[in-house]
Amino acid sequence: MAELKDQLRADLTSAMKAKDPFTTGVLRMAIAAIANEAVAGDTARELSTDEEQVVITREVRKRRDSAEAYIAGNRPELAEREEREAVLLGSYLPTPPTEAELDQIVTEEINAVEGATLKEMGRIIKAVNTRTHGLANGGVVAAKVKAALSS
Repeated sequence: MAELKDQLRADLTSAMKAKDPFTTGVLRMAIAAIANEAVAGDTARELSTDEEQVVITREVRKRRDSAEAYIAGNRPELAEREEREAVLLGSYLPTPPTEAELDQIVTEEINAVEGATLKEMGRIIKAVNTRTHGLANGGVVAAKVKAALSS
C-alpha cells in the first residue's frame, strides 16, 4: 500500500537535491493532498494506492480547470504553469483508456445489465468509472453511455 506516496517522496528528495523548485513545490503539494485525504473524516487511515491515484487525479483536474480559467482571463503565463503542474502530476498516474478501450468497457457494462435503458445510465456510468479507476473523463463516459443506450 501507499506505493504512490512512497514514489512521490523519493522523487521529492531527488528534486530537492537537484534544487528544482518547481518539481519540489508540486510534489510537496501532492503529498500534502494525500495526507489531507488520509486524515479527512472521523478517523485517520492509510490510503490504498487506488485512493491515492484518485487524489492525484483530482489535483490534475484542478490544475487543468485553473489553466482554462487563466486562459479565459488572458493570463497565459499562469495557464502554462498550471498545465506544467498537471503534466507532472499526470506522470504519476496510469495511462487513461483509449477511445477504443473505453468503447469496449462501455459495451461490456451495458451488456452486463439485463434490459439496459436510460434509467440504468447512472449505474452503468459508475461501473465504467470503477473499471477505468476514474481515469476516463466523466463527461465522455456519460456521452458514450447515453449514445449507446439511445441506439
